[in-house]
Amino acid sequence: MPTDPERDLVSIGRVGRPHGVDGAFMVEAASQDPARFEVGAELLVDGAPARVVLFRHVGGRRIAVKLDRAVSRGAELAVPRDVLPELPADSYYVVELVGLEVVDEHGALVGSVRDVLPGPANDVLELDSGLLLPLVEACVREVDVTGGRILLNPGFID
Repeated sequence: MPTDPERDLVSIGRVGRPHGVDGAFMVEAASQDPARFEVGAELLVDGAPARVVLFRHVGGRRIAVKLDRAVSRGAELAVPRDVLPELPADSYYVVELVGLEVVDEHGALVGSVRDVLPGPANDVLELDSGLLLPLVEACVREVDVTGGRILLNPGFID
């Protein structure tokens, strides 16, 4: 089975507005792993390689970086999927969940995962149907990444 090159890259942010006059920019939708942006880190900008030459915190969890080359605002920052560390069992990267079909206990399609939203107590699955489902054991019975589906517990959907 051939691999989809887009699925082999994991988005870690986007080039945002400039920050200062030295060529640095704000990283929008930045990865929660700050190591992705440390000086010397290698990443891809719209698929082309680049290296971080400056990293700074700019308030809260916001960050600004400068790369070894000029980039366009809005460009996607990504890393190859195979550089991501292994996760413990029953843990998933968002990129693994987006696109999975969500089915109820009878196998009826509820929707497909559009995004995973962070919440104060737990993450939430946002479906293309507009439904929001908590990513907790009470709701989700099984996550089958290789099978492309998430099975909900009985009675969770009316």
